[in-house]
Amino acid sequence: MGTAIDLRSDTLTRPTQAMRRAMAEAPVGDDVYGEDPSIIELECRVAELLGHEAGLFTPTGSMANLLGVWLHVPPGGEVLCDAQAHIVRAEMGAHAQLHGITTRTWTTADGVVDAATVAAAIAPDNGPFLVRTAAIEIENTHNFGGGTIQPIETLREIRALALGAGIKTHLDGARLWNAHVATGTPLADYGACFDSVSVCLSKGLGAPVGSVLVGSAADMARARVQRKRLGGGWRQAGLLAAAGLYALDHHVERLADDHAAARAFAEAVAAAAPGSVEPEKVPTNIVVVRTGERPAGDVVAAAAAQGVALSAVGAHLVRAVTHLDVTLADCREAGQVLGSLLAGG
Repeated sequence: MGTAIDLRSDTLTRPTQAMRRAMAEAPVGDDVYGEDPSIIELECRVAELLGHEAGLFTPTGSMANLLGVWLHVPPGGEVLCDAQAHIVRAEMGAHAQLHGITTRTWTTADGVVDAATVAAAIAPDNGPFLVRTAAIEIENTHNFGGGTIQPIETLREIRALALGAGIKTHLDGARLWNAHVATGTPLADYGACFDSVSVCLSKGLGAPVGSVLVGSAADMARARVQRKRLGGGWRQAGLLAAAGLYALDHHVERLADDHAAARAFAEAVAAAAPGSVEPEKVPTNIVVVRTGERPAGDVVAAAAAQGVALSAVGAHLVRAVTHLDVTLADCREAGQVLGSLLAGG
């Protein structure tokens, strides 16, 4: 049976017809020359939304994070982050290999950090004896934690800690849009807690590609040069920026639908296999389900055979991510399939 309901990731979304029209009609120029009007509009708009001076359009969220951390951490320097953070688990060691940056991590049950944990991890300058902490990185929402949200009060505490210690902060806000919609917290309030922020356009917002890094004008000028070194110079990429602009106009508030679909999925799983997931702990569009003693890969294969695509994100953990290309009914059905499998059906 072919896969009919694909919940592997919200990166799987395809541009809507209206988004395709916006892309086709976009004014374009050469961005390496700084002359693409659609890219300029996108960068300015995202920077304004997040309360920062300037933005930089990048091909991927990984590149946006690579540049954001690089801005704040010198070669041999240290960034602190969660042990399950995207920058250490899913970016192929790029920060170490390409920029010579070391990481030290804290652990949490669900990705939600507390300020005391960060405070205890910060290493001051000890001369030639210990690596000094140069930056703190936070992920919001937290992917492998199950789409969990960092409370704005905690982020403000961490910002104050960083300022007191003279270190920088970077936010991997790939799904910050989801946190914004779920909590009502203004995007600029999140942005005020960080020296740089990356946000993704190709996940819940449904654009085909791209992320935006924001920060000070001086930092974005530096990052633009480094982006070119990494092979990330665009030409007439306004066609892609136009998709992002369309998404900002039409696809932000609808993220609430994805959150409702994720809760419905979790409820269907829990109804058939109690204890595998707690629906009340699903705040956004990601659901992480425990498979018990069954290997996650086996469960994923069995679900695929019944028309549901999921991801194995641990030896006994399966992830589902809702998005604009699946309906509430799809997600309920997928949850029933997974729940039945976990219940031994």
